[in-house]
Amino acid sequence: MATTRPTAQMPELSSLRIADHKRGGRPVGKWIGIILILLLVVAAGLWGASFLKNRAPEVEVAPAISPSSAPASVLLNASGYVTPRRRASVAAKITGKIVAVYVDEGVHVTQGQILAQLDDSDYRISMTSTKAERDATAATIPDLEVALGNAERELKRTTDLVEAKVQTPQMLDTAQTLVNRLKAQIASAKVQVQAANAKIGIDQQNIDNCQVRSPYDGIVVSKDAQPGEMISPISAGGGFTRTGIATIVDMASNEIEVDVNENYIARVKPGQHVTATLDAYPDWQIPAHVRTVIPTADRVKGTVKVRITFEHLDPRILPDMGVKVAFLPDELPEQKKSAAVALIPQQAVHAAGQHSAVFLYHDGVVERRAISTGATRDTNVEVLSGIAVGDLVVVKTPQELQDGQRVQRKQ
Repeated sequence: MATTRPTAQMPELSSLRIADHKRGGRPVGKWIGIILILLLVVAAGLWGASFLKNRAPEVEVAPAISPSSAPASVLLNASGYVTPRRRASVAAKITGKIVAVYVDEGVHVTQGQILAQLDDSDYRISMTSTKAERDATAATIPDLEVALGNAERELKRTTDLVEAKVQTPQMLDTAQTLVNRLKAQIASAKVQVQAANAKIGIDQQNIDNCQVRSPYDGIVVSKDAQPGEMISPISAGGGFTRTGIATIVDMASNEIEVDVNENYIARVKPGQHVTATLDAYPDWQIPAHVRTVIPTADRVKGTVKVRITFEHLDPRILPDMGVKVAFLPDELPEQKKSAAVALIPQQAVHAAGQHSAVFLYHDGVVERRAISTGATRDTNVEVLSGIAVGDLVVVKTPQELQDGQRVQRKQ
């Protein structure tokens, strides 16, 4: 009897499905995370809006200045450089070798001070030789004078003998010739001594020229030679010979040189008041005036040079500094009689009904203040009443700014 094997039962596909209670919670967790992120974003936005709303606005402030510290208006602006009227590249009068240089950049020198020493040994040797020749020639003069005295006595005796018919006229001529020759020799020796003295004077002058001296009081701004180099008053020897020892500037002669467009040169005249501002010190306004207008134009640039003198010199004013100048008009009588108590920027003034007002800044709080305004001066406006010099006013007033509001000063 055959035995039957049990048939393996095939698993049903439905048995492979995961029951709902066994499913993971990933979709629910994902949505919860998204909701949390959205809540955080909304909370951050609300917090930021609240912070910005409660934050004190930043304002820019400017001080009210004295009416005398600002010009009424500006006719013309120009730029140029500080240039000294006296600037010299000091050189030697002779050609020679530099032995020593006694100055350096930035050193103050006085008129006649020795700047450098050249080699003067050749001139000293020449002067010594000339002195020896002079002394030798001068030493022969006493001997010639003794011989002349004896010849003159001999001439007198010969004259007496000729008159007594004892000597011949020929002997008288010989005695006279000897006297004349000795006188000529003495005169020649004296002339030779004078010539030697003149040559000694030349040698002494050359020795003095070996000392290069400052022509005036000033400051050394450039040292152009070193010991051991050759120097000459003319360019010689290519790049191996210097033509100058040092450059000296007289700081007391500093002035401004600007180029003014020829179309506006009619606005400039000698004596006109000018305000100068150095590029190195933009907050420092220096009073000055026009010294002269150079009577010629540059046809290439179409400009005319104008030289301006500082009212008061200052050690901070250095040659070749860049400078901007504002040419001012003549003061008018009504400007002299102005009743303005202060000047403030025009942007600080705003309308308050039929009057003008400003916001004053004090310890982080603004105060609305009614003011009375006058004439306009360039970018400023005259204040006749309401504020005083030194008060801080808000410039470019924000529209939402209120009286008594706390603000932050813009740095």
